[in-house]
Amino acid sequence: MSTNHSFNNIYTHGFARVAVCIPEVKVADPVYNAEQIIELAKRADKQHTAVCLFPELGISAYSCGDLFHQDALLDACLEAIESVKVASKSLRPLLLIGAPLQIEGALYNCAIAIHNGKVLGAVPKTYLPNYREFYEKRQFASGRDCVLSEIKLLGERVPFGADLIYNAVDVKHLRIHSEICEDLWTPIPPSTYAALAGATLLTNLSASNITVDKARYRKDLCARQSGACVAAYMYAAAGPGESTTDLAWDGHGLIFENDNLLTEAGRFTPQADLLVADIDLERLSQDRMRLTSFHDSVSAHRDKVARVRRIDFTLNPPKVGLPLLREANRFPFVPSNTDDLDTRCYETYNIQIHGLEKRLSASGFTKLVIGVSGGLDSTHALIVAAKTMDRMNLPRSNILAYTMPAYATSSKTKSNAHKLMESLDVSAKEIDIQPSCDQMLKDIEHPYAKGEEVFDVNFENVQAGERTSHLFRLAGQNHALVLGTGDLSEIGLGWMTYGVGDHMSHYNVNSSVPKTLIQHLIRWIAGQEEFDTDTRNVLMDIVNTEISPELVPGKDDAEEPSQKTEDKIGPYELQDFNLYWITRYGVRPSKVAFLAYHAWHDVSKGSWPSTLPVENRTDYSLEQIKHWLEVFCYRFFKISQFKRSALPDGPKVGSGGSLSPRGDWRAPSDAEAVVWLKEVENIPTRL
Repeated sequence: MSTNHSFNNIYTHGFARVAVCIPEVKVADPVYNAEQIIELAKRADKQHTAVCLFPELGISAYSCGDLFHQDALLDACLEAIESVKVASKSLRPLLLIGAPLQIEGALYNCAIAIHNGKVLGAVPKTYLPNYREFYEKRQFASGRDCVLSEIKLLGERVPFGADLIYNAVDVKHLRIHSEICEDLWTPIPPSTYAALAGATLLTNLSASNITVDKARYRKDLCARQSGACVAAYMYAAAGPGESTTDLAWDGHGLIFENDNLLTEAGRFTPQADLLVADIDLERLSQDRMRLTSFHDSVSAHRDKVARVRRIDFTLNPPKVGLPLLREANRFPFVPSNTDDLDTRCYETYNIQIHGLEKRLSASGFTKLVIGVSGGLDSTHALIVAAKTMDRMNLPRSNILAYTMPAYATSSKTKSNAHKLMESLDVSAKEIDIQPSCDQMLKDIEHPYAKGEEVFDVNFENVQAGERTSHLFRLAGQNHALVLGTGDLSEIGLGWMTYGVGDHMSHYNVNSSVPKTLIQHLIRWIAGQEEFDTDTRNVLMDIVNTEISPELVPGKDDAEEPSQKTEDKIGPYELQDFNLYWITRYGVRPSKVAFLAYHAWHDVSKGSWPSTLPVENRTDYSLEQIKHWLEVFCYRFFKISQFKRSALPDGPKVGSGGSLSPRGDWRAPSDAEAVVWLKEVENIPTRL
């Protein structure tokens, strides 16, 4: 990564740009159709694409019927393929075009791969529909029945069969397979075996006439196949110009990545359409590496997988600055779509309640002890506890809630803690822990006990320890469980005192919920009708309060906290972004910075969670992103794993993961962070 241009280039970071091309066709006019294919390929080439996918039989048009048995048309198709081949010499992308090929007395519906003036291979359609409006067996033979593995085409020996994968030797993980229309509509599409053999980009040259609701079904098929195969899936359906004698065509283009729709064509457009997206090949490879069932499937079908042939080609990806086209979600744990956000919050909330209900039932305890600070985490944990008691038909008074002010507790958070406990009808008490902290500081001969204003880590940890000590003794005295409050973000950053504070409890409902999601959960809960107006008002006041550990004193009787957590460990919205990509996908820091820059450097663009107020939206420069990423890598990889190795139980909530040593994350406590920190050093501070 020696230049800023290479840093700001999608191919540097494991992406590939691909295009679905829907040309206008004329039925049985290969010359015209080839011209349209070449024109769209040129447009895609200007956008630095690696692959261009065209519809089924696009050289001839799909709806030729018995004209496919005319030698004049078949000869013209060969000449048209030749013209595309010649034009490809000046183009970068691999072109996948559809054409009829007559081979050994049979006619095959083929997907032909052309690159840099050469035909790389030809894939015949395996499954020929012959029902309702389809009668393809009248014209074509199935590729399954052909005994040839190589054919002569345009004077070249060309690999032939449904078992071909095109491997870009200079773009890591870019391995392409083609199937044709009906192949996808079968129980086991040919692309399944290709994916098991390593193909990451599955393509479908389709005609697929349109009928009511068929587009939805196509999308479902593409989504399912991309998800089941842990692959990208490109789909190109025939569009304007196909015969409407008996059928209609909508030019449906789709690009999926592991069940996620990246982009979709407008459909029914009267002119040619070009659909471009960036697919994350590294992300697909990471997912496959982790999924043991994927590799078990490879082993189960080893005979078919072993027969798949790889054909190498050199793409020569562009070296210029090439920013990311797709949106990088600023809040990977928090959907921006309102309906999705509602679902995420509903499921998270109920997973936490269900987990706590089971733990209480299994333990035989009916009471909980919780420390309430007036901050985000304890607020949400207290809400979960209240709803759990409701579900179990137990009184909320069984929740023994304590606020425990000390040297740095602000009047605002203390007031909010009392308001919240009162509004939820829990058993609320206040315990001033300052005297016990004074005694501890005196016992260990801390400078503060001698009148010096020394507010070091020991000073802070004494307060965290005293709070936890009180909670556990109160739990023992009242036959109750201590409910943990620390969240996933703090666990990732190691922002907790070992063995006490947010680190230790009998059960932690927030253990796999990141800070950004907790903020939105509280906003979401405040917007529901579960609680009265007083509770909703105090919830919104809490969520709008500066995040602080409140351990270092400021001015006497301060209204606001004197410490700001994010000044020390970084903005949680950035650190949650880093946490997601590094732990969920194993992404290298340079790619995380690249994604973060595209997500955060201009907050005027892109989508936001509906619950986030406009005034709370902040943009970050690449220099800031690099700085806080370095903080994250040092804290996560170097100094905090030993804390994660001793976490209490808590329910896993999302696919973003958990850092439980019994779950998603198992790592040594004494590993080095040098490879991650070295990567961060090489990230530029500006573009």
